[in-house]
Amino acid sequence: MRKIRELLRLKYELRRSHREIATSLGIANSTVSDYARRAAAAGFTWPLPEGLDDAALEAALFPPLPPSRVPRPEPNWEHVHRELQRHKGVTLQLLWLEYLTAHPNGYRYSRFCERYRAWRGRIDVVMRQVYRAGEKAFVDYAGPKFEVVDRKTGEVRGVMVFVGVLGASNHTFADVTRSRSLPDWTMSHVRMFEFWGGVPELVIPDNEKAAVRQASRYEPDLNPTYRELATHYGTTVLPARPRAPRDKAKAEAAVQHVERWIMAPLRNQTFFSLGELREAIAPLLAALNERPFKKTAGSRRSWFEDLDRPALKPLPAERYEYAEWRKARVNIDYHIQVAHALYSVPHPLARCEVDVRITAQTVEIFHKHRRVAAHLRVHGKGGYATDPAHMPASHRAHAGWTPSRLIAWGRRTGSHTAAFVEQLLDSRPHPEQGYRSCLGLKELLRAYGAERLEAACRRALDIGTLSYKSVKSILSTGLDQADDQQYTLSLPAQHAHIRGPGYYTTPQNGKES
Repeated sequence: MRKIRELLRLKYELRRSHREIATSLGIANSTVSDYARRAAAAGFTWPLPEGLDDAALEAALFPPLPPSRVPRPEPNWEHVHRELQRHKGVTLQLLWLEYLTAHPNGYRYSRFCERYRAWRGRIDVVMRQVYRAGEKAFVDYAGPKFEVVDRKTGEVRGVMVFVGVLGASNHTFADVTRSRSLPDWTMSHVRMFEFWGGVPELVIPDNEKAAVRQASRYEPDLNPTYRELATHYGTTVLPARPRAPRDKAKAEAAVQHVERWIMAPLRNQTFFSLGELREAIAPLLAALNERPFKKTAGSRRSWFEDLDRPALKPLPAERYEYAEWRKARVNIDYHIQVAHALYSVPHPLARCEVDVRITAQTVEIFHKHRRVAAHLRVHGKGGYATDPAHMPASHRAHAGWTPSRLIAWGRRTGSHTAAFVEQLLDSRPHPEQGYRSCLGLKELLRAYGAERLEAACRRALDIGTLSYKSVKSILSTGLDQADDQQYTLSLPAQHAHIRGPGYYTTPQNGKES
Protein backbone atom coordinates (compact mmCIF):
# COMPACT_ATOMS: atom_id res chain seq x y z
CA MET A 1 0.00 0.00 0.00
CA ARG A 2 2.92 2.37 0.56
CA LYS A 3 3.86 2.12 -3.12
CA ILE A 4 0.27 2.87 -4.16
CA ARG A 5 0.21 5.97 -1.96
CA GLU A 6 3.53 7.11 -3.46
CA LEU A 7 2.18 6.37 -6.96
CA LEU A 8 -0.84 8.62 -6.39
CA ARG A 9 1.40 11.39 -5.01
CA LEU A 10 3.71 11.25 -8.03
CA LYS A 11 0.83 11.12 -10.52
CA TYR A 12 -1.56 13.75 -9.14
CA GLU A 13 0.68 16.09 -7.14
CA LEU A 14 3.91 16.03 -9.16
CA ARG A 15 2.33 15.15 -12.56
CA ARG A 16 4.86 12.47 -13.38
CA SER A 17 4.37 10.15 -16.35
CA HIS A 18 3.57 6.48 -15.91
CA ARG A 19 6.99 5.52 -17.22
CA GLU A 20 8.76 7.76 -14.68
CA ILE A 21 6.57 6.48 -11.85
CA ALA A 22 7.30 2.87 -12.84
CA THR A 23 11.04 3.51 -12.84
CA SER A 24 10.96 5.35 -9.51
CA LEU A 25 8.91 2.66 -7.76
CA GLY A 26 10.56 -0.32 -9.45
CA ILE A 27 7.35 -1.71 -10.97
CA ALA A 28 6.08 -2.28 -14.51
CA ASN A 29 4.36 0.40 -16.57
CA SER A 30 1.33 -1.86 -16.84
CA THR A 31 1.18 -2.07 -13.05
CA VAL A 32 1.23 1.72 -12.76
CA SER A 33 -1.61 1.97 -15.29
CA ASP A 34 -3.60 -0.69 -13.46
CA TYR A 35 -3.21 0.99 -10.05
CA ALA A 36 -4.07 4.41 -11.53
CA ARG A 37 -7.17 2.95 -13.19
CA ARG A 38 -8.30 1.31 -9.97
CA ALA A 39 -7.77 4.54 -7.99
CA ALA A 40 -9.75 6.54 -10.56
CA ALA A 41 -12.58 4.01 -10.43
CA ALA A 42 -12.65 4.28 -6.63
CA GLY A 43 -12.64 8.09 -6.79
CA PHE A 44 -9.19 8.55 -5.22
CA THR A 45 -6.71 11.24 -6.28
CA TRP A 46 -4.25 13.00 -3.96
CA PRO A 47 -4.20 13.67 -1.11
CA LEU A 48 -6.09 10.62 0.08
CA PRO A 49 -8.93 11.11 2.57
CA GLU A 50 -7.64 11.70 6.09
CA GLY A 51 -7.77 8.62 8.27
CA LEU A 52 -7.82 6.17 5.36
CA ASP A 53 -5.73 3.21 6.52
CA ASP A 54 -4.16 0.47 4.40
CA ALA A 55 -6.96 -2.04 4.96
CA ALA A 56 -9.64 0.36 3.70
CA LEU A 57 -7.49 1.43 0.74
CA GLU A 58 -6.82 -2.17 -0.26
CA ALA A 59 -10.51 -3.08 -0.03
CA ALA A 60 -11.47 -0.13 -2.25
CA LEU A 61 -8.81 -0.75 -4.90
CA PHE A 62 -8.90 -4.55 -5.05
CA PRO A 63 -12.46 -5.80 -4.70
CA PRO A 64 -12.96 -9.53 -5.38
CA LEU A 65 -13.01 -10.25 -9.09
CA PRO A 66 -16.05 -11.97 -10.53
CA PRO A 67 -15.25 -15.46 -11.85
CA SER A 68 -15.72 -14.35 -15.45
CA ARG A 69 -13.10 -11.59 -15.22
CA VAL A 70 -10.11 -13.47 -13.81
CA PRO A 71 -7.05 -12.07 -15.69
CA ARG A 72 -4.94 -14.36 -17.84
CA PRO A 73 -1.50 -15.20 -16.39
CA GLU A 74 1.27 -13.07 -17.88
CA PRO A 75 4.24 -15.02 -19.32
CA ASN A 76 7.74 -14.32 -18.09
CA TRP A 77 8.92 -12.43 -21.17
CA GLU A 78 12.53 -12.26 -20.01
CA HIS A 79 12.60 -16.06 -19.83
CA VAL A 80 10.99 -16.28 -23.29
CA HIS A 81 13.54 -13.86 -24.71
CA ARG A 82 16.50 -15.71 -23.15
CA GLU A 83 15.28 -19.06 -24.42
CA LEU A 84 14.95 -17.75 -27.97
CA GLN A 85 18.52 -16.45 -27.82
CA ARG A 86 19.99 -19.46 -26.06
CA HIS A 87 18.77 -22.34 -28.28
CA LYS A 88 18.67 -22.23 -32.04
CA GLY A 89 15.73 -24.62 -32.42
CA VAL A 90 13.46 -22.89 -29.89
CA THR A 91 10.52 -21.05 -31.46
CA LEU A 92 7.75 -18.88 -30.11
CA GLN A 93 5.26 -21.65 -30.86
CA LEU A 94 7.21 -24.13 -28.72
CA LEU A 95 7.45 -21.66 -25.85
CA TRP A 96 3.73 -20.89 -26.17
CA LEU A 97 2.89 -24.59 -25.92
CA GLU A 98 5.03 -24.85 -22.76
CA TYR A 99 3.30 -21.78 -21.36
CA LEU A 100 -0.11 -23.20 -22.20
CA THR A 101 0.76 -26.48 -20.46
CA ALA A 102 1.41 -24.58 -17.23
CA HIS A 103 -1.50 -22.16 -17.74
CA PRO A 104 -4.35 -23.75 -19.75
CA ASN A 105 -6.39 -20.53 -19.50
CA GLY A 106 -3.52 -18.40 -20.84
CA TYR A 107 -3.23 -16.30 -24.00
CA ARG A 108 -3.91 -17.77 -27.41
CA TYR A 109 -0.95 -18.04 -29.77
CA SER A 110 -1.55 -14.83 -31.76
CA ARG A 111 -1.97 -12.76 -28.62
CA PHE A 112 1.11 -14.40 -27.07
CA CYS A 113 3.24 -13.39 -30.09
CA GLU A 114 1.78 -9.89 -30.16
CA ARG A 115 2.54 -9.24 -26.49
CA TYR A 116 6.06 -10.63 -26.79
CA ARG A 117 6.87 -8.38 -29.75
CA ALA A 118 5.51 -5.37 -27.89
CA TRP A 119 7.70 -6.22 -24.89
CA ARG A 120 10.77 -6.78 -27.07
CA GLY A 121 10.25 -3.43 -28.80
CA ARG A 122 10.65 -1.63 -25.50
CA ILE A 123 13.89 -3.16 -24.23
CA ASP A 124 16.25 -1.62 -26.80
CA VAL A 125 14.76 1.85 -27.06
CA VAL A 126 17.46 4.56 -26.98
CA MET A 127 16.08 7.94 -25.94
CA ARG A 128 17.85 11.17 -26.81
CA GLN A 129 18.43 13.05 -23.57
CA VAL A 130 16.73 16.45 -23.54
CA TYR A 131 17.03 18.41 -20.30
CA ARG A 132 14.43 20.99 -19.34
CA ALA A 133 15.25 23.81 -16.93
CA GLY A 134 14.89 22.73 -13.33
CA GLU A 135 13.91 19.20 -14.32
CA LYS A 136 16.75 16.81 -13.46
CA ALA A 137 19.69 16.58 -11.08
CA PHE A 138 22.18 13.71 -11.30
CA VAL A 139 24.10 12.51 -8.23
CA ASP A 140 27.01 10.10 -7.78
CA TYR A 141 30.25 9.55 -5.88
CA ALA A 142 33.70 10.18 -7.30
CA GLY A 143 36.02 7.20 -7.51
CA PRO A 144 39.14 8.74 -5.87
CA LYS A 145 39.02 9.88 -2.25
CA PHE A 146 40.39 12.77 -0.23
CA GLU A 147 42.38 12.00 2.91
CA VAL A 148 41.83 13.47 6.38
CA VAL A 149 44.45 13.08 9.15
CA ASP A 150 43.49 12.68 12.81
CA ARG A 151 45.45 15.31 14.78
CA LYS A 152 45.71 13.13 17.90
CA THR A 153 46.54 9.71 16.48
CA GLY A 154 47.93 10.55 13.05
CA GLU A 155 45.51 8.06 11.49
CA VAL A 156 44.77 8.75 7.82
CA ARG A 157 41.21 8.10 6.68
CA GLY A 158 39.79 8.32 3.19
CA VAL A 159 36.64 10.43 2.76
CA MET A 160 34.08 10.23 -0.02
CA VAL A 161 33.36 12.95 -2.58
CA PHE A 162 29.66 13.41 -3.41
CA VAL A 163 28.87 15.14 -6.72
CA GLY A 164 25.57 16.60 -7.98
CA VAL A 165 24.88 18.33 -11.29
CA LEU A 166 21.82 19.97 -12.85
CA GLY A 167 20.89 18.68 -16.30
CA ALA A 168 20.11 21.95 -18.08
CA SER A 169 22.94 24.20 -16.86
CA ASN A 170 25.56 21.65 -15.71
CA HIS A 171 25.85 23.65 -12.48
CA THR A 172 27.89 21.40 -10.18
CA PHE A 173 27.91 20.72 -6.44
CA ALA A 174 30.56 18.82 -4.47
CA ASP A 175 30.56 17.64 -0.86
CA VAL A 176 32.76 15.41 1.31
CA THR A 177 31.54 12.83 3.82
CA ARG A 178 33.18 10.16 5.98
CA SER A 179 31.36 7.28 4.29
CA ARG A 180 28.73 6.28 1.75
CA SER A 181 26.28 5.38 4.52
CA LEU A 182 22.62 6.33 4.44
CA PRO A 183 22.98 9.32 6.83
CA ASP A 184 25.88 10.78 4.83
CA TRP A 185 24.13 10.14 1.51
CA THR A 186 20.92 11.79 2.71
CA MET A 187 22.50 14.86 4.27
CA SER A 188 24.65 15.46 1.16
CA HIS A 189 21.37 15.84 -0.74
CA VAL A 190 20.15 18.35 1.84
CA ARG A 191 23.32 20.43 1.45
CA MET A 192 23.05 20.16 -2.34
CA PHE A 193 19.50 21.56 -2.41
CA GLU A 194 20.56 24.38 -0.08
CA PHE A 195 23.58 25.11 -2.31
CA TRP A 196 21.26 25.55 -5.31
CA GLY A 197 18.60 27.34 -3.27
CA GLY A 198 15.89 25.12 -4.73
CA VAL A 199 14.81 21.61 -5.63
CA PRO A 200 14.70 19.97 -9.10
CA GLU A 201 11.72 17.92 -10.25
CA LEU A 202 13.76 14.72 -10.54
CA VAL A 203 16.84 13.32 -8.81
CA ILE A 204 18.69 10.63 -10.77
CA PRO A 205 21.01 8.53 -8.57
CA ASP A 206 23.09 5.58 -9.56
CA ASN A 207 22.15 2.27 -7.93
CA GLU A 208 23.91 3.32 -4.73
CA LYS A 209 23.28 0.97 -1.81
CA ALA A 210 22.13 3.87 0.36
CA ALA A 211 19.55 4.80 -2.28
CA VAL A 212 18.37 1.52 -3.82
CA ARG A 213 17.98 -1.54 -1.62
CA GLN A 214 18.92 -4.45 -3.85
CA ALA A 215 17.75 -7.13 -1.46
CA SER A 216 15.16 -6.24 1.15
CA ARG A 217 12.09 -8.10 2.32
CA TYR A 218 10.10 -4.96 3.03
CA GLU A 219 11.50 -2.33 0.60
CA PRO A 220 12.98 -4.05 -2.46
CA ASP A 221 13.54 -0.82 -4.36
CA LEU A 222 14.01 2.69 -2.88
CA ASN A 223 15.26 3.10 0.68
CA PRO A 224 12.38 4.41 2.86
CA THR A 225 14.53 7.19 4.32
CA TYR A 226 15.54 8.32 0.84
CA ARG A 227 11.90 8.23 -0.25
CA GLU A 228 10.93 10.33 2.78
CA LEU A 229 13.61 12.87 1.83
CA ALA A 230 12.08 13.12 -1.65
CA THR A 231 8.60 13.59 -0.19
CA HIS A 232 9.84 16.32 2.19
CA TYR A 233 11.37 18.29 -0.68
CA GLY A 234 8.58 17.55 -3.17
CA THR A 235 10.81 15.84 -5.72
CA THR A 236 10.91 12.43 -7.39
CA VAL A 237 13.75 9.90 -7.23
CA LEU A 238 14.27 8.10 -10.54
CA PRO A 239 17.20 5.63 -10.22
CA ALA A 240 19.29 5.01 -13.31
CA ARG A 241 19.03 1.58 -14.87
CA PRO A 242 21.77 -0.87 -13.92
CA ARG A 243 24.58 -1.01 -16.49
CA ALA A 244 23.03 1.87 -18.47
CA PRO A 245 25.65 4.66 -18.51
CA ARG A 246 23.54 6.73 -20.93
CA ASP A 247 21.06 7.33 -18.09
CA LYS A 248 23.66 9.19 -16.00
CA ALA A 249 26.10 10.62 -18.52
CA LYS A 250 25.80 14.05 -16.85
CA ALA A 251 26.92 12.61 -13.52
CA GLU A 252 29.88 10.83 -15.10
CA ALA A 253 31.03 14.07 -16.74
CA ALA A 254 30.53 16.11 -13.55
CA VAL A 255 32.57 13.61 -11.53
CA GLN A 256 35.38 13.88 -14.07
CA HIS A 257 35.36 17.69 -13.81
CA VAL A 258 35.43 17.58 -9.99
CA GLU A 259 38.36 15.14 -10.05
CA ARG A 260 40.23 17.33 -12.54
CA TRP A 261 39.56 20.86 -11.27
CA ILE A 262 39.06 20.31 -7.51
CA MET A 263 40.64 17.06 -6.34
CA ALA A 264 43.81 17.27 -8.41
CA PRO A 265 44.78 20.84 -7.29
CA LEU A 266 44.31 19.81 -3.62
CA ARG A 267 46.21 16.53 -3.88
CA ASN A 268 49.34 17.78 -2.02
CA GLN A 269 47.55 19.50 0.87
CA THR A 270 46.96 17.94 4.28
CA PHE A 271 43.56 18.30 5.95
CA PHE A 272 42.66 17.54 9.56
CA SER A 273 38.85 17.76 9.41
CA LEU A 274 35.94 17.73 6.99
CA GLY A 275 35.35 21.40 7.78
CA GLU A 276 38.83 22.35 6.58
CA LEU A 277 38.35 20.27 3.46
CA ARG A 278 35.00 21.88 2.65
CA GLU A 279 36.51 25.35 3.07
CA ALA A 280 39.28 24.44 0.60
CA ILE A 281 36.78 22.99 -1.91
CA ALA A 282 34.44 26.01 -1.90
CA PRO A 283 36.57 28.47 -3.96
CA LEU A 284 37.60 25.77 -6.44
CA LEU A 285 33.97 24.75 -6.89
CA ALA A 286 33.01 28.37 -7.53
CA ALA A 287 35.81 28.64 -10.10
CA LEU A 288 34.62 25.46 -11.82
CA ASN A 289 31.09 26.83 -12.16
CA GLU A 290 32.45 30.18 -13.45
CA ARG A 291 34.72 28.52 -16.04
CA PRO A 292 33.52 29.43 -19.59
CA PHE A 293 32.16 26.70 -21.83
CA LYS A 294 34.37 25.76 -24.78
CA LYS A 295 31.73 25.24 -27.46
CA THR A 296 29.05 27.73 -26.42
CA ALA A 297 28.76 31.10 -24.73
CA GLY A 298 28.43 31.45 -20.98
CA SER A 299 29.35 29.27 -18.02
CA ARG A 300 27.68 26.85 -15.64
CA ARG A 301 26.99 29.76 -13.33
CA SER A 302 25.40 31.99 -15.97
CA TRP A 303 23.30 29.17 -17.37
CA PHE A 304 22.22 28.28 -13.86
CA GLU A 305 21.04 31.84 -13.22
CA ASP A 306 19.20 32.00 -16.57
CA LEU A 307 17.74 28.48 -16.75
CA ASP A 308 17.71 26.35 -13.62
CA ARG A 309 17.41 28.81 -10.74
CA PRO A 310 14.07 30.33 -11.88
CA ALA A 311 12.65 26.86 -12.57
CA LEU A 312 13.69 25.13 -9.34
CA LYS A 313 11.06 24.49 -6.70
CA PRO A 314 11.47 26.54 -3.52
CA LEU A 315 13.01 24.91 -0.46
CA PRO A 316 10.52 23.84 2.23
CA ALA A 317 10.13 26.00 5.31
CA GLU A 318 11.93 23.48 7.51
CA ARG A 319 15.16 21.63 6.88
CA TYR A 320 14.85 17.87 6.54
CA GLU A 321 15.49 15.99 9.78
CA TYR A 322 17.25 12.71 9.18
CA ALA A 323 15.13 9.70 10.10
CA GLU A 324 15.56 5.95 9.72
CA TRP A 325 12.73 3.48 9.13
CA ARG A 326 12.78 0.01 10.63
CA LYS A 327 10.47 -2.93 11.14
CA ALA A 328 9.78 -4.21 14.66
CA ARG A 329 7.51 -6.78 16.29
CA VAL A 330 5.65 -5.85 19.46
CA ASN A 331 6.48 -8.13 22.38
CA ILE A 332 3.91 -9.52 24.83
CA ASP A 333 4.69 -6.61 27.17
CA TYR A 334 3.43 -4.26 24.38
CA HIS A 335 6.90 -2.71 23.96
CA ILE A 336 9.26 -2.69 20.99
CA GLN A 337 13.04 -2.48 21.22
CA VAL A 338 14.95 0.28 19.45
CA ALA A 339 18.69 0.69 20.05
CA HIS A 340 18.69 -1.07 23.46
CA ALA A 341 15.69 0.91 24.74
CA LEU A 342 12.02 -0.11 24.98
CA TYR A 343 9.02 1.90 23.78
CA SER A 344 5.35 1.14 24.44
CA VAL A 345 2.54 0.82 21.92
CA PRO A 346 -1.20 0.25 22.53
CA HIS A 347 -1.49 -3.20 24.10
CA PRO A 348 -3.93 -4.65 21.48
CA LEU A 349 -0.99 -4.55 19.02
CA ALA A 350 0.96 -7.19 20.97
CA ARG A 351 2.78 -9.55 18.58
CA CYS A 352 1.94 -7.31 15.58
CA GLU A 353 4.56 -6.00 13.17
CA VAL A 354 4.94 -2.21 13.10
CA ASP A 355 6.97 0.42 11.24
CA VAL A 356 9.29 2.60 13.33
CA ARG A 357 10.53 6.06 12.36
CA ILE A 358 13.62 7.06 14.35
CA THR A 359 15.12 10.55 14.58
CA ALA A 360 17.70 12.00 16.95
CA GLN A 361 14.94 13.18 19.29
CA THR A 362 11.83 11.05 18.70
CA VAL A 363 10.63 7.52 18.02
CA GLU A 364 7.34 7.23 16.10
CA ILE A 365 5.53 3.92 15.66
CA PHE A 366 3.12 3.21 12.78
CA HIS A 367 0.73 0.35 12.15
CA LYS A 368 -0.80 0.07 8.69
CA HIS A 369 0.32 3.59 7.81
CA ARG A 370 -1.29 5.10 10.92
CA ARG A 371 0.78 6.51 13.77
CA VAL A 372 -0.12 4.67 16.97
CA ALA A 373 2.60 5.95 19.35
CA ALA A 374 5.24 8.66 19.67
CA HIS A 375 7.96 8.94 22.32
CA LEU A 376 10.94 11.11 23.08
CA ARG A 377 14.13 9.20 22.26
CA VAL A 378 15.62 7.31 25.21
CA HIS A 379 19.42 7.18 25.09
CA GLY A 380 21.39 4.49 26.87
CA LYS A 381 20.89 0.79 27.47
CA GLY A 382 17.91 -0.54 29.37
CA GLY A 383 15.77 2.61 29.19
CA TYR A 384 11.98 2.53 29.06
CA ALA A 385 9.42 4.90 27.55
CA THR A 386 5.98 3.71 28.65
CA ASP A 387 2.78 5.63 28.02
CA PRO A 388 0.17 4.70 30.69
CA ALA A 389 -2.55 5.03 28.05
CA HIS A 390 -1.05 2.03 26.25
CA MET A 391 -1.53 -0.28 29.24
CA PRO A 392 -4.46 -2.66 29.68
CA ALA A 393 -6.85 -1.99 32.56
CA SER A 394 -5.20 -2.71 35.91
CA HIS A 395 -2.21 -4.29 34.09
CA ARG A 396 -4.18 -7.55 33.86
CA ALA A 397 -5.48 -7.93 30.32
CA HIS A 398 -2.35 -8.50 28.22
CA ALA A 399 -2.51 -11.85 26.44
CA GLY A 400 -2.83 -13.78 29.70
CA TRP A 401 0.57 -12.71 31.09
CA THR A 402 0.00 -11.14 34.52
CA PRO A 403 2.19 -10.66 37.61
CA SER A 404 0.10 -13.17 39.55
CA ARG A 405 0.55 -15.78 36.85
CA LEU A 406 4.31 -15.27 36.77
CA ILE A 407 4.57 -15.43 40.58
CA ALA A 408 2.48 -18.62 40.58
CA TRP A 409 4.89 -20.10 38.05
CA GLY A 410 7.76 -19.14 40.34
CA ARG A 411 6.13 -20.90 43.31
CA ARG A 412 5.89 -24.11 41.30
CA THR A 413 9.64 -23.88 40.74
CA GLY A 414 10.56 -22.97 44.31
CA SER A 415 10.16 -20.40 47.06
CA HIS A 416 13.33 -18.50 46.13
CA THR A 417 12.27 -18.30 42.48
CA ALA A 418 8.86 -16.98 43.53
CA ALA A 419 10.46 -14.38 45.80
CA PHE A 420 12.86 -13.34 43.03
CA VAL A 421 10.01 -12.92 40.51
CA GLU A 422 7.89 -10.94 42.96
CA GLN A 423 10.71 -8.59 43.93
CA LEU A 424 11.71 -8.20 40.27
CA LEU A 425 8.20 -7.09 39.27
CA ASP A 426 7.93 -4.76 42.29
CA SER A 427 11.23 -3.09 41.40
CA ARG A 428 9.93 -1.84 38.05
CA PRO A 429 7.81 1.33 37.59
CA HIS A 430 5.28 -0.87 35.78
CA PRO A 431 5.07 -4.64 36.29
CA GLU A 432 4.98 -5.24 32.54
CA GLN A 433 8.53 -3.94 32.28
CA GLY A 434 9.68 -7.07 34.15
CA TYR A 435 7.82 -9.54 31.93
CA ARG A 436 10.80 -10.07 29.61
CA SER A 437 13.12 -10.93 32.49
CA CYS A 438 10.58 -13.44 33.83
CA LEU A 439 10.27 -15.04 30.42
CA GLY A 440 14.05 -15.29 30.40
CA LEU A 441 13.88 -17.22 33.68
CA LYS A 442 11.49 -19.67 32.04
CA GLU A 443 14.11 -20.27 29.34
CA LEU A 444 16.76 -20.84 32.04
CA LEU A 445 14.45 -23.38 33.69
CA ARG A 446 14.35 -25.39 30.47
CA ALA A 447 18.12 -25.17 30.11
CA TYR A 448 19.30 -25.83 33.68
CA GLY A 449 16.37 -27.42 35.56
CA ALA A 450 14.33 -26.35 38.57
CA GLU A 451 16.90 -27.23 41.24
CA ARG A 452 19.69 -25.13 39.79
CA LEU A 453 17.37 -22.21 38.97
CA GLU A 454 16.09 -22.21 42.55
CA ALA A 455 19.67 -22.15 43.88
CA ALA A 456 20.65 -19.35 41.49
CA CYS A 457 17.65 -17.21 42.51
CA ARG A 458 18.57 -17.73 46.18
CA ARG A 459 22.11 -16.51 45.58
CA ALA A 460 20.85 -13.54 43.51
CA LEU A 461 18.53 -12.53 46.36
CA ASP A 462 21.40 -12.85 48.86
CA ILE A 463 23.62 -10.46 46.90
CA GLY A 464 20.71 -8.11 46.14
CA THR A 465 20.69 -8.20 42.32
CA LEU A 466 17.35 -8.43 40.53
CA SER A 467 17.97 -9.08 36.85
CA TYR A 468 17.79 -11.93 34.39
CA LYS A 469 21.44 -11.43 33.45
CA SER A 470 22.64 -11.92 37.03
CA VAL A 471 20.79 -15.25 37.36
CA LYS A 472 22.11 -16.37 33.97
CA SER A 473 25.67 -15.44 35.01
CA ILE A 474 25.33 -17.41 38.27
CA LEU A 475 24.19 -20.48 36.35
CA SER A 476 26.77 -20.24 33.59
CA THR A 477 29.66 -19.89 36.08
CA GLY A 478 28.34 -22.61 38.39
CA LEU A 479 28.05 -20.35 41.44
CA ASP A 480 24.68 -21.89 42.22
CA GLN A 481 26.44 -25.22 42.96
CA ALA A 482 29.29 -23.78 45.04
CA ASP A 483 29.44 -23.85 48.84
CA ASP A 484 28.87 -20.40 50.33
CA GLN A 485 31.90 -20.80 52.59
CA GLN A 486 34.10 -21.37 49.56
CA TYR A 487 33.64 -17.71 48.65
CA THR A 488 34.19 -16.30 52.15
CA LEU A 489 37.66 -14.79 52.01
CA SER A 490 39.89 -14.50 55.09
CA LEU A 491 43.55 -13.60 55.35
CA PRO A 492 45.97 -15.58 57.57
CA ALA A 493 47.58 -13.87 60.52
CA GLN A 494 51.06 -14.64 59.11
CA HIS A 495 51.86 -14.28 55.44
CA ALA A 496 54.97 -13.58 53.37
CA HIS A 497 53.43 -10.37 52.01
CA ILE A 498 52.33 -9.08 55.43
CA ARG A 499 55.03 -7.04 57.20
CA GLY A 500 53.47 -6.79 60.65
CA PRO A 501 54.34 -4.22 63.36
CA GLY A 502 57.78 -5.77 64.00
CA TYR A 503 58.94 -4.67 60.57
CA TYR A 504 59.06 -1.08 61.70
CA THR A 505 61.02 -1.77 64.98
CA THR A 506 63.40 -4.53 63.87
CA PRO A 507 66.63 -3.40 62.08
CA GLN A 508 66.43 -4.11 58.34
CA ASN A 509 69.69 -4.73 56.44
CA GLY A 510 71.71 -3.35 59.30
CA LYS A 511 69.74 -0.07 59.43
CA GLU A 512 67.23 1.16 61.96
CA SER A 513 63.77 1.71 60.51
